[in-house]
Amino acid sequence: MQRAAQRDDRAQQGRRGKRLSRVLVCAAAVPAVLITAACSSDSGDAKSKGGDSSTKQSADGAQTPSSASASPTVQAAAYKTLPDACGVLSKKTLTDLVPKDTSGKKGSSDDSASRASCSWSSLDNNGVKGSQFRWLNVSLLRFDSDATRGTGEAQAHTYFAEQVKDAKAVDGAKNTKEVPLSGTGSEATTVRYDLQKKEGLFKQQTVVARVENVVVTLDYNGAGLAGDSTPNADDLTQSAEKAVKEALTAVTAANNGSSSSGSSSSASPSAASSKPASKSPSKSPSSSTSPSKSADKKG
Repeated sequence: MQRAAQRDDRAQQGRRGKRLSRVLVCAAAVPAVLITAACSSDSGDAKSKGGDSSTKQSADGAQTPSSASASPTVQAAAYKTLPDACGVLSKKTLTDLVPKDTSGKKGSSDDSASRASCSWSSLDNNGVKGSQFRWLNVSLLRFDSDATRGTGEAQAHTYFAEQVKDAKAVDGAKNTKEVPLSGTGSEATTVRYDLQKKEGLFKQQTVVARVENVVVTLDYNGAGLAGDSTPNADDLTQSAEKAVKEALTAVTAANNGSSSSGSSSSASPSAASSKPASKSPSKSPSSSTSPSKSADKKG
């Protein structure tokens, strides 16, 4: 009995020792689990925070626009205004070219700063000896620089070429000649031809000249009517070329004698249209229009 009791005591002690060991092992295991759980929790939080940060950065990146590209710029137009078209020629010049009409008739225009024109019609009646008819028209077109269409100078050059082409394409023209005119503005060309009309033989001179971003088209024709002699084409051409130089000088003077080329500016919203101005009726004594297409281009 005593041994059995001792065995029981030892057995109980052994069981208590085993239970204590299990408790201690479990107690030791708990912090590890907690640590593992805490680490897992911290790791998840960190990832979550990192994800949030990334999202915020992405959102911020989306909200913050990239640096805007610079708006396109083109070289500023040299000339900003036009002179009065009826005042570009001196009284003396007008007396020589159109002696019976030195005041002129101003053409209609919706924007005098971009386009202007003036025409003169002179009929010198010599009675039974016939009459001398002269018709003169000066048209000016100014181009502003524009980001879409390009610089005012480039647009003016294109229009200059179109005017020369039109002057050579008149129906019924005979003996057409095109002669470049040196020493006149940025570029200039004279187109001359003969045109037979019911009133007589007309001698037509069209001088197209460009200075910077302004194009001047000068039409001058003459005829001997009712049996009077036909005017000399060389004399008419010389007078027309002299007059166009005078008109170019007036354009420069209207802009204080200088240009602003070389500077840059944003595209101007008020760029002059590349289309010619409204037509100007260039009438002969019978009220028929002038033979030159370029004369009808603007007014």
